[in-house]
Parts: sequence; C-alpha cells; structure tokens
Amino acid sequence: MIYKFRSQATGDLIMLGPHGDHFLSLLGRDPAPKGIIEVAHMPEVLRRIEAAIAADEAARSRPRSDDEAADERAGTDPIPLRQRLWPMVEMIRQAQAADRPIVWGV
Repeated sequence: MIYKFRSQATGDLIMLGPHGDHFLSLLGRDPAPKGIIEVAHMPEVLRRIEAAIAADEAARSRPRSDDEAADERAGTDPIPLRQRLWPMVEMIRQAQAADRPIVWGV
C-alpha cells in the first residue's frame, strides 16, 4: 500500500507501505487505508516520533559487530529514522500551526 498524507496546510506527502506502516505503529495505530491525525493529537504524535528517533539514534551509536560493519561498508545500512521522518515532522508542525488535520486515504 502507498500512503498519501494530506493537509490543507501543506503539500501532499507520500510514503511507501512499509514506511507508512512503521510511522503509524509509532503512533500506536494499526496500519489502515484511511485515517486522520487531529490537531489536538499532534503534540503527542511529535513526542512519540522524537522518542522513536532518539531510540534509533541510540541503537545506531552502539558498537557494531563485524557483520554489521561489513553491511555499512557495502552501503546496506538503512536510512536513519530522523531522516526518513523529517518530512512528516515538518508536515505535522505546519498543519499544527495552521490548525489543520492530516488525513490519508480520503
């Protein structure tokens, strides 16, 4: 599934299925073809995202095994969560400032 997040305050944001599913799981939601992030919930959403980013960065800063180091040299290290979610964080901040919800699948 491809997620297309929309808000009247921003341009559209598209996420591929696995990344959209992961984003929704960070919010404590099950993957769904339709949904909404209400403005009242945006501060909590941002807190959850920041906590997930901090956990990801802590995991990345731990010592690596030889296999993990070889994977990094081969360029297979995944994109950091901070980088992957940055567009969504910006969308949430702009939507919150404009008092507009974010929806998908509608």
